[in-house]
Amino acid sequence: MSSLQSAQAGPFQPAQIGVDRAEAIAPIRVNHLDVFYRDLHALEDVSVTVRPGRLTGIVGPNGAGKSTLMKAMLGLIPATNGKVNWGNGSLLAQRERLAYLPQRAQIDWRYPATAWDVVMMGRVRKSGWLRKFSPTSKRAAEAALKRVGMEDFAQRPIGQLSGGQQQRIFLARALAQEADVLFLDEPLTGVDKKTEAVIFEILRELASEGKVVLAVHHDLGPTIQNFDEVILLNRELIASGARDEVLQSEFMQRAYGGWAGTGAGAAA
Repeated sequence: MSSLQSAQAGPFQPAQIGVDRAEAIAPIRVNHLDVFYRDLHALEDVSVTVRPGRLTGIVGPNGAGKSTLMKAMLGLIPATNGKVNWGNGSLLAQRERLAYLPQRAQIDWRYPATAWDVVMMGRVRKSGWLRKFSPTSKRAAEAALKRVGMEDFAQRPIGQLSGGQQQRIFLARALAQEADVLFLDEPLTGVDKKTEAVIFEILRELASEGKVVLAVHHDLGPTIQNFDEVILLNRELIASGARDEVLQSEFMQRAYGGWAGTGAGAAA
Protein backbone atom coordinates (compact mmCIF):
# COMPACT_ATOMS: atom_id res chain seq x y z
CA MET A 1 0.00 0.00 0.00
CA SER A 2 1.08 3.58 -0.46
CA SER A 3 0.41 6.65 1.64
CA LEU A 4 1.13 9.92 -0.13
CA GLN A 5 1.70 12.77 2.25
CA SER A 6 1.75 15.86 0.05
CA ALA A 7 -1.19 18.22 0.51
CA GLN A 8 -2.09 19.19 -3.03
CA ALA A 9 -5.40 21.06 -3.09
CA GLY A 10 -8.38 20.46 -5.34
CA PRO A 11 -9.51 22.85 -8.07
CA PHE A 12 -10.97 25.18 -5.44
CA GLN A 13 -8.61 26.27 -2.69
CA PRO A 14 -9.98 25.89 0.87
CA ALA A 15 -10.75 29.24 2.46
CA GLN A 16 -8.10 30.65 4.75
CA ILE A 17 -10.56 30.68 7.63
CA GLY A 18 -10.12 26.93 7.92
CA VAL A 19 -6.49 27.03 8.99
CA ASP A 20 -7.00 27.61 12.71
CA ARG A 21 -10.04 25.29 12.86
CA ALA A 22 -8.11 22.53 11.13
CA GLU A 23 -5.53 22.75 13.89
CA ALA A 24 -8.28 22.56 16.53
CA ILE A 25 -9.95 19.42 15.11
CA ALA A 26 -7.79 16.30 15.16
CA PRO A 27 -7.40 13.90 12.23
CA ILE A 28 -9.11 10.52 12.33
CA ARG A 29 -6.64 7.63 12.37
CA VAL A 30 -7.68 4.15 11.23
CA ASN A 31 -5.23 1.51 12.43
CA HIS A 32 -5.04 -2.05 11.03
CA LEU A 33 -8.78 -2.42 10.41
CA ASP A 34 -10.12 -5.83 9.35
CA VAL A 35 -13.73 -6.66 8.50
CA PHE A 36 -15.12 -10.11 7.66
CA TYR A 37 -18.51 -10.96 6.15
CA ARG A 38 -18.78 -14.63 7.04
CA ASP A 39 -15.81 -16.07 5.11
CA LEU A 40 -15.20 -12.95 3.01
CA HIS A 41 -12.32 -10.73 4.07
CA ALA A 42 -14.05 -7.47 3.13
CA LEU A 43 -11.30 -5.18 4.46
CA GLU A 44 -7.76 -6.30 5.15
CA ASP A 45 -5.39 -4.44 7.46
CA VAL A 46 -6.46 -0.93 6.42
CA SER A 47 -4.54 1.93 8.04
CA VAL A 48 -5.25 5.46 6.87
CA THR A 49 -5.52 9.02 8.19
CA VAL A 50 -8.41 11.36 7.35
CA ARG A 51 -7.33 14.94 7.87
CA PRO A 52 -9.45 17.94 8.85
CA GLY A 53 -9.69 20.86 6.48
CA ARG A 54 -9.67 18.61 3.41
CA LEU A 55 -12.46 17.12 1.31
CA THR A 56 -11.59 13.42 1.19
CA GLY A 57 -13.15 10.79 -1.07
CA ILE A 58 -13.11 7.00 -0.74
CA VAL A 59 -12.94 5.43 -4.21
CA GLY A 60 -12.45 1.98 -5.67
CA PRO A 61 -14.21 -0.65 -7.80
CA ASN A 62 -17.51 -2.28 -6.88
CA GLY A 63 -17.03 -4.56 -3.90
CA ALA A 64 -13.83 -2.79 -2.85
CA GLY A 65 -15.11 -2.11 0.66
CA LYS A 66 -15.74 1.64 0.37
CA SER A 67 -19.01 1.71 2.31
CA THR A 68 -17.72 -1.08 4.54
CA LEU A 69 -14.81 1.10 5.63
CA MET A 70 -17.09 4.01 6.46
CA LYS A 71 -19.60 1.85 8.34
CA ALA A 72 -16.84 0.11 10.29
CA MET A 73 -15.38 3.48 11.28
CA LEU A 74 -18.83 4.47 12.55
CA GLY A 75 -19.39 1.19 14.40
CA LEU A 76 -22.38 0.31 12.20
CA ILE A 77 -20.76 -3.01 11.32
CA PRO A 78 -18.29 -4.89 13.52
CA ALA A 79 -14.58 -4.85 12.80
CA THR A 80 -12.72 -8.05 13.67
CA ASN A 81 -9.51 -6.16 14.30
CA GLY A 82 -8.20 -2.62 14.47
CA LYS A 83 -8.99 0.74 16.01
CA VAL A 84 -10.38 4.08 14.87
CA ASN A 85 -8.95 6.92 16.93
CA TRP A 86 -9.79 10.60 17.01
CA GLY A 87 -7.75 12.91 19.17
CA ASN A 88 -7.06 11.29 22.53
CA GLY A 89 -9.81 8.68 22.32
CA SER A 90 -11.84 6.49 20.01
CA LEU A 91 -14.04 8.01 17.33
CA LEU A 92 -17.13 6.23 18.65
CA ALA A 93 -16.69 7.70 22.12
CA GLN A 94 -17.41 11.09 20.55
CA ARG A 95 -20.57 10.27 18.60
CA GLU A 96 -22.18 13.59 19.46
CA ARG A 97 -19.62 15.28 17.21
CA LEU A 98 -20.35 13.03 14.21
CA ALA A 99 -22.91 13.39 11.43
CA TYR A 100 -23.66 10.63 8.92
CA LEU A 101 -25.56 10.73 5.64
CA PRO A 102 -26.31 7.12 4.58
CA GLN A 103 -26.96 5.82 1.09
CA ARG A 104 -30.39 6.77 -0.25
CA ALA A 105 -31.28 3.09 -0.69
CA GLN A 106 -31.00 2.58 3.06
CA ILE A 107 -33.66 5.18 3.88
CA ASP A 108 -37.39 4.41 4.07
CA TRP A 109 -38.83 7.31 2.09
CA ARG A 110 -42.37 6.21 3.00
CA TYR A 111 -41.84 7.32 6.60
CA PRO A 112 -44.56 9.90 7.42
CA ALA A 113 -42.33 12.89 8.14
CA THR A 114 -41.99 16.35 6.66
CA ALA A 115 -38.71 17.82 5.51
CA TRP A 116 -38.72 19.93 8.70
CA ASP A 117 -39.16 16.82 10.87
CA VAL A 118 -36.16 15.18 9.23
CA VAL A 119 -33.92 18.21 9.70
CA MET A 120 -34.97 18.56 13.34
CA MET A 121 -33.83 14.98 13.94
CA GLY A 122 -30.34 16.41 13.67
CA ARG A 123 -30.98 18.40 16.86
CA VAL A 124 -32.14 15.51 19.04
CA ARG A 125 -28.77 14.86 20.67
CA LYS A 126 -28.41 18.50 21.64
CA SER A 127 -31.99 18.90 22.87
CA GLY A 128 -32.66 15.42 24.31
CA TRP A 129 -35.26 12.87 23.23
CA LEU A 130 -38.05 13.95 25.57
CA ARG A 131 -37.52 17.70 25.54
CA LYS A 132 -39.01 20.39 23.37
CA PHE A 133 -36.72 21.81 20.77
CA SER A 134 -35.22 25.11 21.87
CA PRO A 135 -35.33 28.31 19.81
CA THR A 136 -31.62 27.74 19.17
CA SER A 137 -32.34 24.32 17.66
CA LYS A 138 -35.11 25.73 15.49
CA ARG A 139 -32.84 28.48 14.23
CA ALA A 140 -30.16 25.90 13.42
CA ALA A 141 -32.68 23.86 11.41
CA GLU A 142 -33.90 26.95 9.56
CA ALA A 143 -30.33 27.93 8.72
CA ALA A 144 -29.57 24.40 7.49
CA LEU A 145 -32.62 24.36 5.21
CA LYS A 146 -31.67 27.74 3.80
CA ARG A 147 -28.09 26.65 3.24
CA VAL A 148 -29.22 23.75 1.02
CA GLY A 149 -31.85 25.89 -0.73
CA MET A 150 -34.84 23.98 0.66
CA GLU A 151 -36.43 26.50 3.04
CA ASP A 152 -39.60 26.64 0.90
CA PHE A 153 -40.09 22.87 1.19
CA ALA A 154 -40.01 22.57 4.99
CA GLN A 155 -43.58 21.29 5.32
CA ARG A 156 -43.47 18.99 2.31
CA PRO A 157 -43.66 15.23 3.10
CA ILE A 158 -40.21 13.77 2.56
CA GLY A 159 -41.59 11.03 0.31
CA GLN A 160 -43.02 13.60 -2.11
CA LEU A 161 -39.68 15.23 -2.86
CA SER A 162 -37.41 14.39 -5.77
CA GLY A 163 -34.24 12.38 -5.21
CA GLY A 164 -32.09 15.50 -5.30
CA GLN A 165 -34.40 17.34 -2.90
CA GLN A 166 -34.43 14.40 -0.49
CA GLN A 167 -30.64 14.32 -0.48
CA ARG A 168 -30.51 18.03 0.26
CA ILE A 169 -32.86 17.55 3.22
CA PHE A 170 -30.67 14.83 4.69
CA LEU A 171 -27.63 17.02 4.18
CA ALA A 172 -29.52 19.76 6.02
CA ARG A 173 -30.13 17.32 8.88
CA ALA A 174 -26.38 16.69 9.07
CA LEU A 175 -25.70 20.44 9.01
CA ALA A 176 -28.21 21.01 11.81
CA GLN A 177 -26.15 18.71 14.03
CA GLU A 178 -23.30 21.23 13.87
CA ALA A 179 -20.88 18.30 13.93
CA ASP A 180 -17.12 18.43 13.53
CA VAL A 181 -17.05 15.25 11.43
CA LEU A 182 -19.30 14.56 8.44
CA PHE A 183 -19.44 11.13 6.76
CA LEU A 184 -21.42 10.74 3.52
CA ASP A 185 -22.03 7.43 1.75
CA GLU A 186 -22.41 8.06 -2.01
CA PRO A 187 -24.13 11.45 -1.56
CA LEU A 188 -24.40 12.09 -5.32
CA THR A 189 -26.36 8.94 -6.21
CA GLY A 190 -29.65 9.80 -7.88
CA VAL A 191 -29.25 13.58 -7.71
CA ASP A 192 -29.46 16.20 -10.45
CA LYS A 193 -26.56 18.42 -11.52
CA LYS A 194 -27.86 21.39 -9.53
CA THR A 195 -28.00 19.37 -6.32
CA GLU A 196 -24.57 17.92 -7.09
CA ALA A 197 -23.16 21.45 -7.28
CA VAL A 198 -24.91 22.47 -4.05
CA ILE A 199 -23.57 19.43 -2.21
CA PHE A 200 -19.98 19.97 -3.30
CA GLU A 201 -20.15 23.68 -2.50
CA ILE A 202 -21.33 22.94 1.04
CA LEU A 203 -18.83 20.13 1.59
CA ARG A 204 -16.00 22.39 0.49
CA GLU A 205 -17.22 25.13 2.84
CA LEU A 206 -17.28 22.65 5.73
CA ALA A 207 -13.77 21.48 4.90
CA SER A 208 -12.59 25.10 4.75
CA GLU A 209 -13.98 25.54 8.27
CA GLY A 210 -11.55 22.85 9.40
CA LYS A 211 -14.01 19.99 9.73
CA VAL A 212 -13.37 16.37 8.78
CA VAL A 213 -15.37 15.63 5.61
CA LEU A 214 -15.27 12.09 4.19
CA ALA A 215 -17.42 10.82 1.31
CA VAL A 216 -17.74 7.48 -0.46
CA HIS A 217 -17.61 8.27 -4.18
CA HIS A 218 -18.09 5.86 -7.10
CA ASP A 219 -17.60 8.18 -10.08
CA LEU A 220 -14.15 8.66 -11.63
CA GLY A 221 -15.47 11.33 -13.99
CA PRO A 222 -15.05 15.10 -13.59
CA THR A 223 -16.58 15.15 -10.10
CA ILE A 224 -13.51 13.42 -8.67
CA GLN A 225 -11.66 16.71 -9.19
CA ASN A 226 -13.67 18.24 -6.33
CA PHE A 227 -11.76 16.17 -3.77
CA ASP A 228 -8.53 17.33 -2.19
CA GLU A 229 -7.48 13.87 -1.05
CA VAL A 230 -8.44 10.35 -2.05
CA ILE A 231 -8.41 6.97 -0.32
CA LEU A 232 -8.13 4.25 -2.99
CA LEU A 233 -9.32 0.82 -1.89
CA ASN A 234 -9.73 -2.68 -3.20
CA ARG A 235 -10.36 -4.53 0.07
CA GLU A 236 -6.95 -3.29 1.13
CA LEU A 237 -5.53 0.20 0.99
CA ILE A 238 -3.95 0.81 -2.41
CA ALA A 239 -2.97 4.46 -1.83
CA SER A 240 -4.05 7.56 0.07
CA GLY A 241 -3.11 11.20 -0.10
CA ALA A 242 -3.36 14.11 -2.55
CA ARG A 243 -5.86 13.37 -5.31
CA ASP A 244 -3.60 13.72 -8.34
CA GLU A 245 -0.90 11.59 -6.75
CA VAL A 246 -3.28 8.77 -5.82
CA LEU A 247 -4.97 8.72 -9.23
CA GLN A 248 -1.78 7.64 -10.99
CA SER A 249 -1.93 4.78 -13.47
CA GLU A 250 0.09 2.35 -11.32
CA PHE A 251 -2.30 2.69 -8.37
CA MET A 252 -5.40 2.63 -10.59
CA GLN A 253 -4.11 -0.51 -12.30
CA ARG A 254 -3.74 -2.21 -8.93
CA ALA A 255 -7.22 -1.15 -7.84
CA TYR A 256 -9.17 -1.65 -11.07
CA GLY A 257 -7.13 -4.21 -12.98
CA GLY A 258 -7.63 -3.25 -16.62
CA TRP A 259 -7.33 0.50 -15.98
CA ALA A 260 -5.85 2.11 -19.09
CA GLY A 261 -5.72 5.73 -17.95
CA THR A 262 -2.78 7.94 -17.17
CA GLY A 263 -3.70 9.30 -13.77
CA ALA A 264 -6.05 12.05 -12.68
CA GLY A 265 -6.47 13.46 -16.17
CA ALA A 266 -7.74 10.14 -17.47
CA ALA A 267 -10.02 9.73 -14.46
CA ALA A 268 -11.62 13.04 -15.38
